[in-house]
Amino acid sequence: MDAQVLIVGAGPTGLVAACELLRRGVGVRLVDRAPAASPYARAQLLWPRTLDLLEDLGALDAARAAGHGLNAFSYFSDRAHVATFTMPQELVPLCIPQNDTERVLTDRLHAFGGRIERGVRLLAFDDLDFAGRADGVTSILEHPDGRVERTRTAFVIGADGAGSAVRGQIGASFTGATYPSTFALVDCRPTGAELPPDRAHYYLSAQGVLAVVALPGGAFRFFSVLPPGQELSLPWMQKAVDERGPAGVRLTEPVWRTAFRVHARQADVYRRGRVFLAGDAAHVHSPAGGQGLNTGVQDAHNLAWKLAAVLHGEAPDDLLDTYEQERLAVAARVVRETDLQTRAWMVRRRPWTGLRDLAFRAADRSGALERFYLPVMAGRRLRYPPTRAAQVPARRCGRGGLRPGAAVPYGLANALGVVHGRWTVLTASSRLLPALRRLAETAPGLNVGVAPGVPELCGRPGYYLVRPDGHIAAHGHADDLNRLRAEIERSIPRRVPDETVRGNA
Repeated sequence: MDAQVLIVGAGPTGLVAACELLRRGVGVRLVDRAPAASPYARAQLLWPRTLDLLEDLGALDAARAAGHGLNAFSYFSDRAHVATFTMPQELVPLCIPQNDTERVLTDRLHAFGGRIERGVRLLAFDDLDFAGRADGVTSILEHPDGRVERTRTAFVIGADGAGSAVRGQIGASFTGATYPSTFALVDCRPTGAELPPDRAHYYLSAQGVLAVVALPGGAFRFFSVLPPGQELSLPWMQKAVDERGPAGVRLTEPVWRTAFRVHARQADVYRRGRVFLAGDAAHVHSPAGGQGLNTGVQDAHNLAWKLAAVLHGEAPDDLLDTYEQERLAVAARVVRETDLQTRAWMVRRRPWTGLRDLAFRAADRSGALERFYLPVMAGRRLRYPPTRAAQVPARRCGRGGLRPGAAVPYGLANALGVVHGRWTVLTASSRLLPALRRLAETAPGLNVGVAPGVPELCGRPGYYLVRPDGHIAAHGHADDLNRLRAEIERSIPRRVPDETVRGNA
């Protein structure tokens, strides 16, 4: 298949973008300047919203086979237990090393007919049209043997990490801050006291945070703040564990160790003409909460279906404008929230440490974290706020239900009759079916999902218009069908001349 989209960067973000485009019939070239995939764990948590996307790609079983669930987070202050937050089963993240995530996604890429061109780097764009009026982008690539190639594609996705060459070429700024502390991690196989493999431990003290998280295969990750001038070594991490971590643990058989600075930065734009940024090329932040890889994968998923729809003539070009609108706001929230978590880790002085510990204890007793914040981390509160009146009902809903912009969890979507990868208008009301089916006749590819016996999601008979990525584009009731019609006309080109929907029921 001739390439219509060039993807620069073959990490999880680039791999998901390539898989999503290929499965939708879009030709892709995926290049990466590294001669081989990284063998190291790096990021290690996949939260439920990301697991939904892997399931849709057919990659979830392989990912689960390479990882394990993380069922709880325990916090200690000066080694005294402060709080343990147990994950509800539907919110449990999968602990899987990033190199295994990339392996699973690469297998899916190959199954879709794609491949990674290794050792290929982007040098420049030629005559880049920032307005996007040109019919494509000319990229200049350098191959491992020194050969320079000019290639033209309809679009380019920059998924090439924090030091993104694509971001530099389009002149996007990368503003934010760098934390003053240096962080260090050691992956090893500890002996001595038994460490639970299904929970993360955070030991907070005046010396900073020490985090202990199990990796698959018997290894554990030890993560801490490195004092100024201190060289990272296994003996130093052992000393940190002895002074403020789990008693009786001996660090042996190091697998990987690294020291790094943490940044909280975001690109000012995610798009210049026909060039897009995704993942770490668009935003970087603290590893607190394990959000980075997940945010990048969700960027890729959001962008890929929109590019495919535009390339196939199934959506207007301005659909691509919504990528930056939606994902820039999500990344800004993640940067902000991970910054707050990181600053809580780094509190060292009283009375601030006492206030932090009191807040953890209160959250543990009340269950507030499990009810309100863990769903956010899991991606279950991810929502793109509506921007048009046609996306919301004229009259307010009762309590409960999914709101416009929210993502329908994969399992619930299956139960409700949502067709993944296609637009679906969903209802449990037989009264609305004739009108909805007439609407569907005017919109190519629009599926009508009927879920008899399933309670109305907002307590009143109505409909949900669900996008190909599982987010709710619009919601309304029986007297809102003209709003639904307006939203469908805007989102999906009509196949027949304009007609009026006769009747509201």
